[in-house]
Amino acid sequence: MPCWYDGPLASFDTETTGVDVETDRVVSAALVIQETPRSAPRTTRWLINPGVEIPEAATAVHGLTAGHLARSGRWPSPVLEEVARALAAQSLAGRPLVVMNAPFDLTLLDRELKRHRATSLAGYLGKQPLHVLDPRVLDKHLDRYRKGRRTLTDLCAHYEVELEGAHEAAADALAALHVVRALGQRFAHRLDRLQPSELHTLQARWYAAQARGLQAWFARSGNPEPVDPHWPIRPELPAAA
Repeated sequence: MPCWYDGPLASFDTETTGVDVETDRVVSAALVIQETPRSAPRTTRWLINPGVEIPEAATAVHGLTAGHLARSGRWPSPVLEEVARALAAQSLAGRPLVVMNAPFDLTLLDRELKRHRATSLAGYLGKQPLHVLDPRVLDKHLDRYRKGRRTLTDLCAHYEVELEGAHEAAADALAALHVVRALGQRFAHRLDRLQPSELHTLQARWYAAQARGLQAWFARSGNPEPVDPHWPIRPELPAAA
């Protein structure tokens, strides 16, 4: 029986209006499914007209303008419903879901669902939770002493994965999937006995430890800044916040 990194995987990515998971909006999303490392990936793309202004800084990253989204995007509510159901289908099918920096993409999706569908991502998943594989968390834990940044571009370079069209949701999702496969093979001696469900639980612990380390580094640098330790979805802020 193949190890999880040689078996079926799905990968999810979004492009957004900014980096605040509580207030920013999804403008595009993609889900990539690949059954084996050699099989052709299947890709579903969504384009959303969020009905709000698209900051120039966001357009500079992903190239999506308000005009293009107004012409080609769909209204958020039905698209977000499709996205949530597609992710739930991966869970039912038993496919682990690759999400680079999951606390950003999955938390923002969760908030968008609450905003437009009056329910959470968990509400769509039901009793079949996602088993998330986050290449950033995995890499930071398995190769913790390597210096340098760990963006998707950096991880692709390190694991010799081709990334064409960075900051396009489908391209980023596919690249993250390939990074996880390459990472799994490189650290097979530490990962091949673990099931995706076990890895999901371990990543939550690893991410919390990484967050504590980053917060301590901020404090030593004289710039104390809280770092949320929750993974893969951050809890909702209290109403007063």
